[in-house]
Amino acid sequence: EDVDIPSRRVLITGATGLLGRAVFKEFNENNWNAVGCGYRRAQPRFEQINLLDSIAVHDIIHDFQPHVIVHCAAERRPDVVESQPDAAAQLNVAASGNLAKEAAGVGAFLIYISTDYVFDGTSPPYKETDVPNPLNLYGKTKLEGEKAVLENNEGAAVLRIPVLYGEVERLEESAVTVMFDKVQFSNKSANMDHWQQRFPTNVKDVATVCRQLAEKRMLDPSVKGTFHWSGNEQMTKYEMACAIADAFNLPSSHLRPITDCPVVGALRPRNAQLDCSKLEMLGIGQRTPFRAGIKESLWPFLIDKRWRQTVFH
Repeated sequence: EDVDIPSRRVLITGATGLLGRAVFKEFNENNWNAVGCGYRRAQPRFEQINLLDSIAVHDIIHDFQPHVIVHCAAERRPDVVESQPDAAAQLNVAASGNLAKEAAGVGAFLIYISTDYVFDGTSPPYKETDVPNPLNLYGKTKLEGEKAVLENNEGAAVLRIPVLYGEVERLEESAVTVMFDKVQFSNKSANMDHWQQRFPTNVKDVATVCRQLAEKRMLDPSVKGTFHWSGNEQMTKYEMACAIADAFNLPSSHLRPITDCPVVGALRPRNAQLDCSKLEMLGIGQRTPFRAGIKESLWPFLIDKRWRQTVFH
């Protein structure tokens, strides 16, 4: 029998993480030969690669000869970056530059995942051509990573995205889903940030954008440089928490909006909304409505299972 072996090869770093899993699945289900690599959680499903080991990185890229590399691996927790700046710079900057160099060596199209935190949030919405001004070390390391990638590989793409959510393995995997416990435990009041404007974005949508970008690039070598993608529903954490409560018919009166600028942790931009018109004009993009996406992501973590019985029995 003829077995259809996909000829298009994609390598995904950080394939064990929230975004990486979605990217791996998206390419895998759309007739790409996808290989994922991870570090701590890699085996048995993915290749275990330490991205700081330049020889290991060289070997997997030369053995697999990918057409596309999607670089999702990063230290993305701003407070961890502040406390471990050297380790974060190694992964977010040095490893990214090296990966870009290796990608150029085999002619692979590299998509480097970056962040809306490269902007200071004072004059949104931000186009790709707007001057970055990161407020925290996380944003600075990701911006330096962008520069390292484009310096080492002029054909690479940078994809900036905002706060992500999706099918999590643990609620703490996303700054959006982590709020679910506070929403569910309605017997004690919970302070929720109502100052920072966010644009929660489903990892499935980002994965689709990565695949569409890769496929467009296969046809058109001029597809490169910096791009933005984001959900288009503006919400504070308080508003997200209320929307989550609403989606599961849970009370929200115990949630308390805090409108002051947060004083603890790394500085955050007030509103780093991304203008996504550049990708939209290429015909690229997908947006899952927040309520639908968050319900799909969170129902396995619902404590009160009574309504589930009515759905499944």
